[in-house]
Amino acid sequence: MKFIKSTKPTADIADEQLLQQYHQTDDLVVLGALYEKYMHLVYGVCLKYLSDEELSKDAVMQIFEELIVKAHKFEIKNFKSWLYTLSRNYCLMQLRSGKKMQSVALDDFMEIGEDLHLDNKENDLTALERCKEKLPDAQKISIQLFYIDEKCYKEIADDTGYSMNEVKSYIQNGKRNLKICLEKTRER
Repeated sequence: MKFIKSTKPTADIADEQLLQQYHQTDDLVVLGALYEKYMHLVYGVCLKYLSDEELSKDAVMQIFEELIVKAHKFEIKNFKSWLYTLSRNYCLMQLRSGKKMQSVALDDFMEIGEDLHLDNKENDLTALERCKEKLPDAQKISIQLFYIDEKCYKEIADDTGYSMNEVKSYIQNGKRNLKICLEKTRER
């Protein structure tokens, strides 16, 4: 990670002091020194969520740009924790906005039934499969491709001919319909 290697001796200066100095002077060098102390951690968070080195490097720079604005807007008591939250939220927004191709594991599909506290995974899977078969075709196909085959929105759109918005809608509605069906199954 050569691009984030520190060359400044700022490790000895407390975060609170650097943050206070930035608030007083608006000096980006001061904010940069503070950010540089944690840039490797920000990169790690981005890599965890975005799963791509280049996208993560870009995100590290974009997060610094957000930091310039948000450092004045919020009262920051613990900079490291606050920066982690800012970084995580930035990555989640990237994923939601479709700037990163998204894939979800079977465990996330099982998450649909977790709130219902069904007895065991085998019953969960059986109930989910039964409910999935009751979905309209477009929702069933989109749910299958997204959760089971782990395809991203764009791949599903390419495979099915649906628009990206249709794919997102089918997945969202399908997930909601699965939850409703599972709730009804549990009540029986």
